[in-house]
Amino acid sequence: MHLKIATFNVNGINGRIARLLEWLDESRPDVACLQEIKTGDATFPAAAIEAAGYRAVWHGQRAHHGVAVLARGALPSEVRRGLPGDAADVQARYLEVDVFDLRIASVYLPNGNPQPGPKFDYKLAWFERLIAHARTLMDSGRDVVLAGDFNVVPTNADIYNAWLWRFDAVLQPETRALHERLLGQGWDRCDSPSASGRARLHLLGQRERLPAQRRFPHGLPPAHAGAGRAPDARRGGRRAARPRAGERSRAGLDRARRNAGIVAA
Repeated sequence: MHLKIATFNVNGINGRIARLLEWLDESRPDVACLQEIKTGDATFPAAAIEAAGYRAVWHGQRAHHGVAVLARGALPSEVRRGLPGDAADVQARYLEVDVFDLRIASVYLPNGNPQPGPKFDYKLAWFERLIAHARTLMDSGRDVVLAGDFNVVPTNADIYNAWLWRFDAVLQPETRALHERLLGQGWDRCDSPSASGRARLHLLGQRERLPAQRRFPHGLPPAHAGAGRAPDARRGGRRAARPRAGERSRAGLDRARRNAGIVAA
């Protein structure tokens, strides 16, 4: 079975719905994990997505954050919305579903800027909760993919100019150490540099359970990958100087075409 999985930080799904639909038609992923949908549950464009041949499950939040999982020709079955470990955390950053015999999570890890400060503390605490939950997924015996925007630049080789970004939360030693702990559970990371040279989107899959043919860009397939499908995910990084809103729509599609995490098996 061939399966293509993509992860895409859409940065406002209603404002970019035309671009998203164009990208879905062009790339035709079987599963697309979206981050920063930036819309409430009631205003998610489900009808437009379904008209394009995709069914969706989403965890929305008005104007901020928000994640979704789209599947071509199939309705994902929701397993969990929100990361366990903090009942007071209401930010929409994690959604876990079952689809195509896989458990797939769309992840939007906090950015953490400015650091130091409460936002960075929240990022580290959220990352700790993700590591704890990922351990349960790793031990579940299921084939699992964690896909999304992990807001970490794992090494200086993953960014075009580490010196310019040296104070950013995504490059801090604490952030990188947590990322290494996550990978140390046995997840495979697959990445491709973005147009700006900053790798941040992940597809992670189990190294020993998921087939050797599956490649997981910055998404995490568990390290117990065996034989089967192969995700290949890429991300589009944000530039230090961001374009205006209208320019970002076009740039977002271009980044998606070049860098969206696509998995082929």
